[in-house]
Amino acid sequence: MGNPVLGRRRVKALEYVKSVPRYLAARYVGGRFERLYTSGFSTVRLAEVDPPALPGPRWARVRPILAGICGSDLATITAQGTTYFSPFVSTPFVFGHEVVGEVVETGPEVRRVAVGDRVALSPPLHCEVRGIEELCAECRIGNTGHCTNVTAGALSPGIQTGYCRDTGGGWSGSLVAHEIQLHPVPAGVSDEAAVLIEPLSCCMHAVQRAAVPDDGIALVLGCGTIGALTIAALRAGGSRARVIAVAKYRHQRETARRLGADVVLGSGKSMRGDLARELGTTLHPTELGPPTSLSGANVTFDCIATARTLDDAMRFTRARGAVIVVGMPGVPDGVDWTAMWHKELDVRGSYTSDEETFGRAVATAARLDALLAPLVGARFALEEWDQALRSALHSGETGVIKTVFAPGS
Repeated sequence: MGNPVLGRRRVKALEYVKSVPRYLAARYVGGRFERLYTSGFSTVRLAEVDPPALPGPRWARVRPILAGICGSDLATITAQGTTYFSPFVSTPFVFGHEVVGEVVETGPEVRRVAVGDRVALSPPLHCEVRGIEELCAECRIGNTGHCTNVTAGALSPGIQTGYCRDTGGGWSGSLVAHEIQLHPVPAGVSDEAAVLIEPLSCCMHAVQRAAVPDDGIALVLGCGTIGALTIAALRAGGSRARVIAVAKYRHQRETARRLGADVVLGSGKSMRGDLARELGTTLHPTELGPPTSLSGANVTFDCIATARTLDDAMRFTRARGAVIVVGMPGVPDGVDWTAMWHKELDVRGSYTSDEETFGRAVATAARLDALLAPLVGARFALEEWDQALRSALHSGETGVIKTVFAPGS
C-alpha cells in the first residue's frame, strides 16, 4: 500500500466549469472567437484541487503519465456536442479518460495491481466499480460500457472516469480508479502507445461489430485518431478486406497508408467521384443535393460523424451493408436517411469497449508499438493547456494525429 499522505497534496487539474452563460458563449461565439475557449469565460479552467479520496478498499490512486485529448473532450469544451449525456455526469469533473499512469497508492483489498505498476485505464464506471452487488442486465452479460446504473452506487453520476467528480481524471496530477479498471502495461510498450490503448480498444470493438468479409471493402471516413486506429484494428485483427480511407490532411493520409489502408483519398471536391471509381459504382446526379450511389462498400466506418460524413456513409455503402458510427455524433442536420431505408442498411453505433476487448487492446499495442507511438505528435504540460487545445483543434495546421497532456512535466 502506498503512502496515503501523497494522495492528500493538492494537485493541478483541468476542470469543467458548469455554467449556462459559459456554455452558451462557447456554443454560439467560440466558433468566431476561438480564444474564448482558453479565456476566463471558458468552460475549462486550470485549478489546484484536493485529489479525490479512494472510494473503497479495492481502489487505487494513479499518477497520470500521459493523457490524451479526445474528440468528446473537445466537443464538451467547445459546447458543440450533444446534451444527451448531461444527466449522466457530475460536476466539477476533471477531464481525461485516455490515460497511462503509475499506481502510487492502493487500497487494502487491491490484488490486481501494485504500487509502481504502469497501467492503462478502462474508463467506464459500471456496476462493479460502483460497488453495486446486484449487477444490471448489461453488466451481467459483460456489456459494462452500457451499464444502466451510472447514476447509482458509491459514486456520483458519471458514465466514465473524466466525467465524474469523485474520480478525478487524466488531465491532472492524481486520479482514483477501481482495480478492475486498471490494466498493467507490459514493460516494452512505450508511454505513447500505451496512452492510445483506450481509443484502440474502442476501434477494436467497432471492427468486431462490423464483421467485414475478407473479400469485401471497408470504407473509413476520417483519419484522425479514431480513423487511424480503426485501420490499425482491422489489420491487427487479420482482416484481408480492401480498405479505402478518406482523410482531410496530408499527414492523416500518410498515417492511413502506413497503418494498412490500400487506397487513401483526399476529402476535397473530387472526393465523391474518386470514391465512386474506387468502389466500382456509378454516381447518379440528383435534382437537388449530393449524387446517389446504388452500390458501395460492404461496411463503412464513420469516424467523424458529421452531417456530411453520415450522409456519405449511407450513400457509399452497398445494399444491406453496414454503417458503423465510431465517431461521437452531435445533432447533425441535413442527413438524408433515404439511402438507409432504400438499401436496408444496418446502421450501428459503436461506443467504448468491454474489459475483455480492452485486455486485447493492451496486447495489440504491445505488438504494434512502433506503428502506434508516432501517432502521438504533441505533448504539453497542464499549464500549457491553451496551446494543447489549439493543437488538438487544428490538427491540419499542426500535423498532429493525437495531442496529449504530460501532467507530471
